[in-house]
Amino acid sequence: MELTFYDFAPSSAAYRVRIALNLKGVEARRVNVNLTEGEQSTPDYLAINPQGLIPALAVDGQVISQSLAIIDWLDSQFPQPRLIPAEPLARARVIGLALEVGADIHPLNNLRVQKYLRNELGVGKQGVSSWVAHWMTTGFAALERVAPDEGLFGGDQPNLADVFLVPQMANARRSAVPTQAFPKLERIDAAARALDAFARAAPDAVKAD
Repeated sequence: MELTFYDFAPSSAAYRVRIALNLKGVEARRVNVNLTEGEQSTPDYLAINPQGLIPALAVDGQVISQSLAIIDWLDSQFPQPRLIPAEPLARARVIGLALEVGADIHPLNNLRVQKYLRNELGVGKQGVSSWVAHWMTTGFAALERVAPDEGLFGGDQPNLADVFLVPQMANARRSAVPTQAFPKLERIDAAARALDAFARAAPDAVKAD
């Protein structure tokens, strides 16, 4: 099986997939697609992923887009360690937690939204910063209410919710969004980032490769 991973180090969606690949010990050929230079909009990349988004994973030439879909495929193909529970109710709950990040926080704050706010709507730097902080803290507050008092979202081992949380917390730090009001999320984030699979997936670690 030949795996090609279309990645960009600062992308939090790609960061999720890097964590999952590391946790499962799966090797994939990495292709960097520089979003800041517009490489996602080139004809060559659009032929691979018509959305022009990162990440994408080609499996023997067949492309999977969207981080959740990629991780779900990885979990099915390489089931250990399992990131998405098999039991239906537990599975639904964990996917729901991940989507609080992947559908409700991240899309409102990603690079293309911030560019649109600045360039098309004329929102100034302070306005964009306020927008980012509002939607991040609103989402984090909801997650904080359901976060465990001990351990990770996955208990002793990380699950999908942890894989989605850590890159979003990195986004918060990069955007200077305070997270002190969310001590359980800060604890989970720190504990997960101490794990080798998470540490090797961090943007700075990838840039150093």
